[in-house]
Amino acid sequence: MESRLHTDERLLIEAAQKDPRRFADLYEAHVDRVYAFIARRIRDRADAEDLTSDVFHQALAKLPQFEWRGVPFAAWLYRIAANTIADRWQRAAREAGEAAPEESAGAALEETERRAMLFQLVDRLPAAQQRVIHERFVEQRSIREIAQGLERSEGAVKQLQLRALETLRAQMGGTNG
Repeated sequence: MESRLHTDERLLIEAAQKDPRRFADLYEAHVDRVYAFIARRIRDRADAEDLTSDVFHQALAKLPQFEWRGVPFAAWLYRIAANTIADRWQRAAREAGEAAPEESAGAALEETERRAMLFQLVDRLPAAQQRVIHERFVEQRSIREIAQGLERSEGAVKQLQLRALETLRAQMGGTNG
C-alpha cells in the first residue's frame, strides 16, 4: 500500500511531467535537502548553490524520462547531485592539467561514487526495504514514525531495516573486493 506522502509526491511528479511549470512544487519540496547534500561535500557556498541549480536544471530536463518506481524523488535528485559533483571535480582536474584530482578531491570523488553506487543498490531492494531505508536515513524518521506510515509494528520495521542493511553491506563488500 502506497503511503499518502508517496501518493502526493507521485502526483506532483506526474503534474510536472505534463506541465513543466509545476516543477516548482517539486523544487520547493526538495531544494533544501539537495543543497544540504551538496554543501556537505562542497565547502564553498557559491559552488554549492551553483551545483544545486545545475541539479534542478538537469532534473527538469530529464523529468519526462523519470519513471515512478515507489522510490522517493529525492533519491533520484541525490543521484543527479552525486554525478554533478563528480563531473565538476573531473572538469576541474582537467582544467588544472592534472592527470587525476588532488588527493582530497580524489577521496571526495571516491566517496561520491560510493554513495551513487549505494543509491543504485538501494534501488534494487524490495520496495518495503527501499522505503524503510529512505525514510530512516534520508528523511531521518524514527522507527515509530515509519511503522505508523507503513501500518506495521516497530519490530517489523526493524526487521526490514536489518535485512536491507545486511543486503547492502554484502553487496557493497562484494563490489569493493
